[in-house]
Amino acid sequence: MTVNDAAHNVPEEQRIDDVARRRGVPAALRALRHRNFQLFFSGQLISLIGTWMQSVAQAWLVYRLTGSSLLLGSVSFAGQFPILLAGPLGGIVADRYHKQRVVIATQTASMILALLLAILTLTRTVQVWHIFVLAASLGVVNAFDIPGRQAFLVDMVGKEDLMNAIALNSSMFNGARIIGPAIAGVLVARIGEGWCFFANAVSYIAVIAGLMLMRVEHRPQQNIASPLAHVIEGFRFIQRTKPIRAILLLVGLVSLVAMPYTVLMPIFADKILHRGARGLGILMGAIGVGAMLGALTLASKRGVRGLGRWIAFACAGFGTSLILFTLSRYLWLSAALLLPVGFCMMLQMASSNTLIQAMVPDELRGRVMAAYSMVFIGMGPFGALFGGALADRLGAPVTVAMGAVASIGGAAIFWSRLPQIRVEGRRLLAAQAMIGDSAESLPAGAVQE
Repeated sequence: MTVNDAAHNVPEEQRIDDVARRRGVPAALRALRHRNFQLFFSGQLISLIGTWMQSVAQAWLVYRLTGSSLLLGSVSFAGQFPILLAGPLGGIVADRYHKQRVVIATQTASMILALLLAILTLTRTVQVWHIFVLAASLGVVNAFDIPGRQAFLVDMVGKEDLMNAIALNSSMFNGARIIGPAIAGVLVARIGEGWCFFANAVSYIAVIAGLMLMRVEHRPQQNIASPLAHVIEGFRFIQRTKPIRAILLLVGLVSLVAMPYTVLMPIFADKILHRGARGLGILMGAIGVGAMLGALTLASKRGVRGLGRWIAFACAGFGTSLILFTLSRYLWLSAALLLPVGFCMMLQMASSNTLIQAMVPDELRGRVMAAYSMVFIGMGPFGALFGGALADRLGAPVTVAMGAVASIGGAAIFWSRLPQIRVEGRRLLAAQAMIGDSAESLPAGAVQE
């Protein structure tokens, strides 16, 4: 046996770890051995801290101006509904055009919108309708930004480090979730919401600079069909691909019935726990700590084996922890219960993202990730709107508990269907060379376990 043959027989996961170690990078951080991802990671971390500051400050501003849980849900609806409408177009743009330039354009637009909200708030001219318009505008931008950024990850790190890049991206997102709300809670209480919006606008400079410093080769598509045919092709792929369809249905269910708990968090902080803006920052930060731990757990995992089971267990754990949270009337107990809520939520969503990207062909990646953003974020506004309306009638704890029970039911159904999607999942993973060289070399439980 030659040296090359011996190297070829080493499992791919071990080869990836060996390369990472030779470059002085821990296995759990192996995607950071790529210069482009280093630039993206550092710039995005700063920007996301600002984004979470704005998210918390905006929710508190709406609640302070109106005192209405229905309007809290309505603003969230306005910010997320455009993703459902414009998501297919965003997927087309991500697949057809230079992803780096697409993301630079969307991040610049987001910066301008944050600056406008800051000016309106600091000059004390802001009204609720201003917030609705700016939230809806940001939703349109995100319809192009999310599929563009998700599809751009594989260009930065390649397929061998894609799963780790997704996990680290989720870790960064939730590390910012810890820091951003904590800063926002202090700033809102002391100097008002406007400075949180201004800080968010400034934070975009870091990610835009990082994106402009990247060197990424653009591979344009050949024989591009009409936009309508392009959209139909993406949806047909999802419709006939049982593993991806099952994952998207579960993500959509959780986003619709359970994720509105974040929209109702100001009510828990103020009316149930009586801790105001500072309490809101603590609760949102606790979710972020749990979510970051969930993302880091995925980052330490090698290969996609077992992700199907992880998705089912995480979804059930998310619902169970959320029910327990609704029963608490003490701030620190509530914060402690939000740790497993955040952990399970992120483990489910990041595992779903990873498994979908592992199975989808490169030429369809933007459109499939647009569909993922449509069900993950685009279904959220309906849940936020209905959740806000129900909370006005039934109260926030009952509303959140109902969504949690539905999530547990969805996890049970997904678990029961795992054996049916196992074979096709293995074939898709083999076709994308994510595990082994052929379907026969795949672990038996790559999707089922």
